[in-house]
Amino acid sequence: MREAWRWFGPDDPVSLEDIRQTGAADVVTALYHIPAHDVWPVDEIKALPSLIEEVPDTRSALKWSVVESIPVHEYIKLGKPGRDRHISAFIDSMKNLAACNIRTICYNFMPVIDATRTNLAYERPSGATALRFDQDQYTVFDLFILDREGARKDYSYKEIDAARAAFRQMTEAEKTTLARNITEGMPGKMTAAYGVEEFRQALAQYKGINKAALRKNLYHFLGQVLPEAEKLNVKLAIHPDDPPRDLFGLPRIICTADDLETLFAELPSASNGVTLCVGTFGSRPDNDLPAMVKQFGPRIHFAHLRGVKRDLDDPRSFYEASHLEGDVDMISIIRCLLHEESMRKPGSGAMDIPIRPDHGHQMMDDLDRKVNPGYSCIGRLRGLAEIRGVIRTLEKLGV
Repeated sequence: MREAWRWFGPDDPVSLEDIRQTGAADVVTALYHIPAHDVWPVDEIKALPSLIEEVPDTRSALKWSVVESIPVHEYIKLGKPGRDRHISAFIDSMKNLAACNIRTICYNFMPVIDATRTNLAYERPSGATALRFDQDQYTVFDLFILDREGARKDYSYKEIDAARAAFRQMTEAEKTTLARNITEGMPGKMTAAYGVEEFRQALAQYKGINKAALRKNLYHFLGQVLPEAEKLNVKLAIHPDDPPRDLFGLPRIICTADDLETLFAELPSASNGVTLCVGTFGSRPDNDLPAMVKQFGPRIHFAHLRGVKRDLDDPRSFYEASHLEGDVDMISIIRCLLHEESMRKPGSGAMDIPIRPDHGHQMMDDLDRKVNPGYSCIGRLRGLAEIRGVIRTLEKLGV
């Protein structure tokens, strides 16, 4: 496996020098400043690896190997007139990346918002903090802060009454924080932050768009992109919807093994693959991650390794556990990934799967620093060290 580290560019609190010290050799990044409707120019693409790969004297080399992400414009997801122009822009960006020898692209097809959490600093017994999605807090926001049209049909009377009582107990500051956590999205998102009213308007655009319609729009997009990706030897790795279920009345279509099976049956191109985000898929009890690695192994072009712990009383709620803890069997998953690598043909160009630690805890000195939530240095370093230990042990034992 190729150990990688997500980097948000020169303004990231975790520097390239820090990344070198983690032992990771690959960098996962993107041109975050370029809007979703614009092509990534070759000169700007070249500038970033020049920055990443310019090795100071006596320092370890780094390489930009994975793009996370080229944004998919909302027109494409909505199937609106003009979408083909945005698809062409995506293809042109992909061509420019390939010209710079960057050939693995993570992307997602989540409507309106990317990864969603209600709490960005959920305190653990150790004193470290983690990311959390709390179903009760989400319900409060959906019903009484966002006041989404038609939302009440998605909840039981008991859930509505509990959310109303919780909302009445919240301070204005707590309401503001909850709204900001949800509508501004996680670091690395490729869309602008929303205010509550803007969020309502963005959701309204999807009225009448169900799972079948969104899936059809994904197929239209990939139907144009994949033939070009094949010519370029580019691997596209779709990221699952996070959390992997419908939110705010929006359909989500990459949530389960069945969703992936449907996608790959419709578009069997070898360039059509998945980002195995263990934490995202693992936040659903019905996803068997080791089985998914075995089922989709050749299509795993990239992997995010992190643990999640679901609440016992409501598994829709979860927090980001330490990488080897929680409800996912990380050791079995890594064993299956190593086996998949061993089965790949030499010369295929994709023998080693790039992996990265994901959503580490904020801990130790990082508690007093400004960090991107989920992307602090020390927490991810701990995760990478744990993952590395598992890999080395399994390789030594030959299992």
